[in-house]
Amino acid sequence: MAREPLMIDIVNVSKRFGRRDVLRDISLGVPKGKVLALIGPSGSGKSTLLRCVNLLETPDSGSITIDGSTMRFGATASRHRAKAMAAFRAEAGMVFQSFNLFPHMTVLENVMSGPRFVRGQSRDEAERIARPLLERMGMDSFSDAMPERLSGGQKQRVAIARSLAMEPKVMLFDEATSALDPQRVAEILSVMRDLAQAGMTQIVVTHEMSYARDVADTVVFMADGSIVESGPARQVIEDPREERTREFLKHFHMGKA
Repeated sequence: MAREPLMIDIVNVSKRFGRRDVLRDISLGVPKGKVLALIGPSGSGKSTLLRCVNLLETPDSGSITIDGSTMRFGATASRHRAKAMAAFRAEAGMVFQSFNLFPHMTVLENVMSGPRFVRGQSRDEAERIARPLLERMGMDSFSDAMPERLSGGQKQRVAIARSLAMEPKVMLFDEATSALDPQRVAEILSVMRDLAQAGMTQIVVTHEMSYARDVADTVVFMADGSIVESGPARQVIEDPREERTREFLKHFHMGKA
């Protein structure tokens, strides 16, 4: 059986902060249209790995490929590549737990900001991209609202629309629901599920184990900057092989599939 083509290919990526190894020789791949969930305790390197994928952090070594475009780090890295890094970063939309909306812009202006100020598109062009995305997120009636008027769940839907406005090839979610109340968590997980069903390649850092089990194709459990266990989502969540994974998962209550 032929191997599925990888949309994201992370090879031997390492990262240090001072004397601390935050990522230790990480290799993993995500086929096109699939969802990979990263789970593990705080400080395990999950968020750092996600930030490395879209170059908010620069790995010390290894390589990252998105849809055939590769960035290499360490001794093999090329110099004078700021433009190449900016182009690579645009391939991966990222959604954070803290929303990060521009407070001085309306909802519509927030979603238009990437196409206008990063891609240099006209206001009309940016608006043609932004309005359907707001409608898709159920936020079209809030287009003229300021972020301060929105609930946490509404802010996160706008943040997702803003990332999608850059037409990324992959989406990265870093604990996108951790700052929300339970009702809003369900709303955002539903949006993420819809993106998965539409074929958007995703890496999701999450503590929502039911979501990881039911929506992700692959689950990777990380600890101390290393991959402890990876495999099909349901197998890792329901029948983990490694003791550290079992110890971590016993603290979560998961509803039925």
